[in-house]
Amino acid sequence: MTGQPKYPFEIRSLSQDEGGGYLISFPDLPGCISDGETIEDAIMNGIDAVHSWVETAKEFNDPVPEPGSSQASGRFVQRLPKSLHARLSARAKQEGVSMNALVTSIIAESLGRRETHP
Repeated sequence: MTGQPKYPFEIRSLSQDEGGGYLISFPDLPGCISDGETIEDAIMNGIDAVHSWVETAKEFNDPVPEPGSSQASGRFVQRLPKSLHARLSARAKQEGVSMNALVTSIIAESLGRRETHP
């Protein structure tokens, strides 16, 4: 299974006491979480968790929420200086992800740090 999850997700870093790495959760799917050593691992493991969650819900004839049903639109538009855009683009290419995925992971990681260390 490859690609980005259809469902919005949140990623936060885990403290060493929590085992380290990153936790991914899907607000639209209660209890649907996973983790990974890297943000990319957490996303890939999260994709598997979403598929399992949806299959289990279908198996028990439970409703499957539409992606984004628990959140705002998730759309965010930001103008960047050309130099920053170029750096982000190069980094995304280097990591083999879209620029949107890269920026999302950077923001999520930063927010996770701020929540853990106010």
